Amino acid sequence: MTLGIVAALHEEIADLLAEMAPGAHVEHIGMRDYHVGKLHGHDCVIVLARIGKVAAAATTAALIHRFDVREIVFTGVAGGLAHGLSVGDVVIADTLTQHDMDASPLFPRFEIPLLGRAAFDAEASLRDALAQAAREWLADEMAAQVSAALRTELRMSAPRVHVGQIASGDRFVSSAHEVTLLRGTLPQALAVEMEGAAVAQVCHEYGIPFAVMRTLSDAADDTAHVDFPRFLREVASHYSHGILRRFLCARSAPSN
Repeated sequence: MTLGIVAALHEEIADLLAEMAPGAHVEHIGMRDYHVGKLHGHDCVIVLARIGKVAAAATTAALIHRFDVREIVFTGVAGGLAHGLSVGDVVIADTLTQHDMDASPLFPRFEIPLLGRAAFDAEASLRDALAQAAREWLADEMAAQVSAALRTELRMSAPRVHVGQIASGDRFVSSAHEVTLLRGTLPQALAVEMEGAAVAQVCHEYGIPFAVMRTLSDAADDTAHVDFPRFLREVASHYSHGILRRFLCARSAPSN
């Protein structure tokens, strides 16, 4: 069974690509490089989708049609929406919705026209396995991977794992006003990003199990003052690599 691993930014998969490089080959399709090989005993295709819902959807469709992937995991960063979340926390999606989908009055707001639903469920076993891998990595390895000085700077005192709704849209949410509006219209949403719900819709339509994991880089509002490129290099890259490595190794381990 082949697993597709997708991200929107290179830093989020760079270490995974380096680890898979020996013996892997690259296929260039639709302006994207699909890295095909084995990672911790699993057949994998790793690809940089680039940013936004259309890019994510096109990449997901190619993974399904060209590479016959049977499962997809999307990894990356997001902004926190819910109160009580902190930089360095991990959000694993249980459902995903497109916060900028509005075909009203023909259809209810957020509902995907002709599909009759506004949210898509992540596959439970993938979701739970990712959440467990994230909890273990935060407890066992995070402190060694992210410097103490940076953790202090970002107030990453005790990062946690949350499972809940993620909202996606083709807009970078960066103001307190936008966060307030999203909290009002999607009160269950924990985080906001730009790709996950598009991946979810394509996977739903093709019957492909999927999961989405996000590391919170900020609170998605005016109070966030994070050096985003630095966060990608020194925090998010370690999260993606470490958590997905544990996720894959756990799936390779023999069951009792």
